[in-house]
Amino acid sequence: MFSYLIRRLLLMIPTLIGITLVCFVIINMAPGSPIDEKLRAMRFSATGGGESGGGGNDQAANPEVIKLMKEYYGFDKPLITRYFIWLKNIATLDFGNSYTYEEPVSNLIISRVPISLQFGLTSLVLTYIVSVFLGLIKAIRNGTQFDVITSSILFVLYSIPPLILGIFLIVYVAGQEGSWFPLQGFVSDDYESLDFWGQVEDRIRHLILPLLCYMVGSFTFLTMLMKNSMLEVVSQDYIRTARAKGLDERTTYMKHAFRNALIPIVTSMTGILTVFFAGSIIIEEIFQIDGMGLLSYEALVSRDYPVIMAMIFIQSLLYLFGRLFVDFLYVFVDPRITFS
Repeated sequence: MFSYLIRRLLLMIPTLIGITLVCFVIINMAPGSPIDEKLRAMRFSATGGGESGGGGNDQAANPEVIKLMKEYYGFDKPLITRYFIWLKNIATLDFGNSYTYEEPVSNLIISRVPISLQFGLTSLVLTYIVSVFLGLIKAIRNGTQFDVITSSILFVLYSIPPLILGIFLIVYVAGQEGSWFPLQGFVSDDYESLDFWGQVEDRIRHLILPLLCYMVGSFTFLTMLMKNSMLEVVSQDYIRTARAKGLDERTTYMKHAFRNALIPIVTSMTGILTVFFAGSIIIEEIFQIDGMGLLSYEALVSRDYPVIMAMIFIQSLLYLFGRLFVDFLYVFVDPRITFS
């Protein structure tokens, strides 16, 4: 197992280089650049927000100004040279400075991690606990009225886009007079003045509605995956043999079938570590939550290359470690699997 772990860790290095190289080339070859965004901002400022103007426009478009800006941001160097400079900095965990915020990218990411981690971990735990339990019950009661009703509800929820659900919750739940749920934000304005339990309640109130939008799509997929996996397992010969020996249904399902039925669920957990960077542009925009999703969107719009590349690198690294973690989970779920 140790040799397998070492091989996988060593394979992560060329994989990360390949992912980041492709992404670096794509985002640098895409139309637009940070220079264009800076010049547009300078023109906008010089004209007072108008479409056209005089001297300010000429100054912003001055070739000398553009040359200095390219040197400042490093765009005077060849693309492959810039990539290796970025790679050397990444080796020391230096993500550079944001072009938009003019501060270290690491500070921006660290400030958003608590928000994304809270949503990511909560949605992960609740989704898997509820889906595994519900899928197990649906498999046991397959074809009954309970199974039909819950399946209908799940598929209706699955068909609702997060945008529509978010708007519905804001208008008809949070927007009602005297509603316990706030309209937007992650905490209230008076959060710092509250006692410990008051802060806990405030966070829960702000968490519930966005969390529903985060999780609603995953419930159906995981629940039906668990149900179908369980039904497939209980149809196999060794389960029929267990029943023939006189074992009751509870023992048959929980002791003999449950762990084998979990294998597809474990496979779906490949991105488990990316919950540290969980985010949704749509949900965070609707509920005005300053999380990773909104940061990624703002970075893409403003061509903030250091932020974009930092997000790609960290997400890729977490995904690769998540796949390694899932491989070891296989051994726990099914002892027949070995790495020899």
